[in-house]
Amino acid sequence: MIPADLEPVLLCVGGHDPSGGAGIQADAEAARAVGVHTCSVISCLTDQDTCGVVRLWPQGPRMIEDQCRRVLADSRVGALKIGLLGSARIVRVLCELTTGHPQLPLILDPVLASGKGRWVADTALVNQLRNHLLGRCALVTPNLPEARILSSFKEPDDCAQGLLQTGCPWVLITGTHAPGDEVINRLYGHDDSRREWSWPRLQGTYHGSGCTLASAVAARIVRGLDPEDAVAEAQAYTWESLNRALRTGRCQLTPNRLFALDSPGPLQ
Repeated sequence: MIPADLEPVLLCVGGHDPSGGAGIQADAEAARAVGVHTCSVISCLTDQDTCGVVRLWPQGPRMIEDQCRRVLADSRVGALKIGLLGSARIVRVLCELTTGHPQLPLILDPVLASGKGRWVADTALVNQLRNHLLGRCALVTPNLPEARILSSFKEPDDCAQGLLQTGCPWVLITGTHAPGDEVINRLYGHDDSRREWSWPRLQGTYHGSGCTLASAVAARIVRGLDPEDAVAEAQAYTWESLNRALRTGRCQLTPNRLFALDSPGPLQ
């Protein structure tokens, strides 16, 4: 029995990015920015930097299962956020876990390609996500290319309807890959609701923006916000973290997820 007085935490399953731009570090920083502690299970080690992904080393499904079960038995987990997986076998493990915790909100950021376009998911993994995991999610947050792959449709509205038909009640399709001076994000609900936000497009490219947004939403769900309000707040936070991004490597910028901690002047 989990004590009721424990602080709710966010459990994140995702890849480790040694550059700190994406993956588990992005999850932890985005959650901490809103005051939520993150418990983390690394699903995939990566060889990558701000210039892109070179290689993946998916971790053993049994190891991932054991770590998740340990956290779920010890902590009051308010939501489970899933990012890069790297293996279809890991999806099956996560499906088994969620069967035992049907009330646990699951937020899926379906990482199918890196920010520079390198494919990080094979056909077996995509099929496992589409046929088994999507229907267990409370919210899925694909960009438009990912939504097209998962739904087999082209237009955002059609993609969303295809994903909603899996049983997932909320679908957020981000518009960073579409051309134009504005980024349009669209949230679709199982009740036929649809909300749209438009954000000024920032110059440059960013390493970990999708991880940042999905984790920011998940952390706010842990704090008790409903998915619609969590998505609205998380977008504003994510845009500001990109607006204040840091140049930590030679290529893409790193979101400044802890910008609130920036010192206004020199340290004393």
